[in-house]
Amino acid sequence: MQRLLAPLAALVLAACATQPPPSLVTVPLGTPAQAAALFSYPNCLNQCPSPAPTLEDTIKHWLTMSMLRDGYGKGTLGVLTQDGQVYAQLTGVPADYGHVINGLLASGAAGYTDAQRIVNAGKWQSDWHFFLPLGFAMQRNPSVQLLHFPPDTVMTQTQDYLQAATTRRWASLLVTNGVPQGTTDPYQTIVDIAPIAAPASAGASLEGVYDDFSDYTVSLLAQWTAGADNGTKPTVAFGTPARTWLAEYFKLPPIDVLTVTRFQPVAGRTVPVIGANHPSYIWYASDPKQYGGNMQKADAAGIMVMGQDLTASCWQVTMAGAPADDPNSALTQCQNKWPANSAPVCVLFYETIRNLSPEGAKAKCTG
Repeated sequence: MQRLLAPLAALVLAACATQPPPSLVTVPLGTPAQAAALFSYPNCLNQCPSPAPTLEDTIKHWLTMSMLRDGYGKGTLGVLTQDGQVYAQLTGVPADYGHVINGLLASGAAGYTDAQRIVNAGKWQSDWHFFLPLGFAMQRNPSVQLLHFPPDTVMTQTQDYLQAATTRRWASLLVTNGVPQGTTDPYQTIVDIAPIAAPASAGASLEGVYDDFSDYTVSLLAQWTAGADNGTKPTVAFGTPARTWLAEYFKLPPIDVLTVTRFQPVAGRTVPVIGANHPSYIWYASDPKQYGGNMQKADAAGIMVMGQDLTASCWQVTMAGAPADDPNSALTQCQNKWPANSAPVCVLFYETIRNLSPEGAKAKCTG
């Protein structure tokens, strides 16, 4: 595998050394085998269209999605294989957009090599798939989200990470905090501490491999948290695995839910970050089975988590709009906006988690 990807790394560096013409950005993606490895081809394993997508179709799908989410929807994208190499050709994007794609591929090549070490160590499981964070905004994302791994359905079925139930829920919270409907995708540029698509229940089995990908993860964080004029983009660390990895790798105090801190993915760049619940945690926390069937306790726990989630998403929106501002002041502002156990928090819990009507939710919270 190292022999497979070493030539790609050299190709990426060569591409970064030259500026393509502004009218046409040509990005070398390596040999078909290298491109297939980094784009996890074939990644439509079920619910596939007929005929099945080709390698070129798959690459075009993911890169087109990134172009759209970066705001280059008027551009064009073609993928071709010529003389044993795969190329993406783009129009309607800045001349440096090829460097952005190359950055993801260079990090991905390192992550792929890390994955092979896990395979060789006998730790790779049969229902795991190497899978990079494809299809996200990579340049004009106002914030970054750190999670532990992508659910396999986003690779094998929907082929869009932002169609997962967890990311859709977080998008709704961003809208509640002022992001216009239909414009939340760029906020949700995700870096996983394990680039492994796996069943949603696979968290426990993945716990032993997060550190194996640390160089890969830091590399992507360095790229995607870089703001304009040497600025930074705020980051949200979701769930215990991501928060724990971040604190341990950067030697920070423990990062709890609604803990605000900073880390440096590269020397001289300090990125503000907040700890948050995993977006799906609320369904677990509010499950009556966790409380012996006591619905009152389950609702109380869910309302508490809803308040935390609204506050964290508020912080994300606030800091994305003013990344140079004090992140602790932003947290205070958002805690004042969403007081714990307040009626608005309560209503949103019953509407979105218990699926009550607005009238029914209001009656629950004011009765």
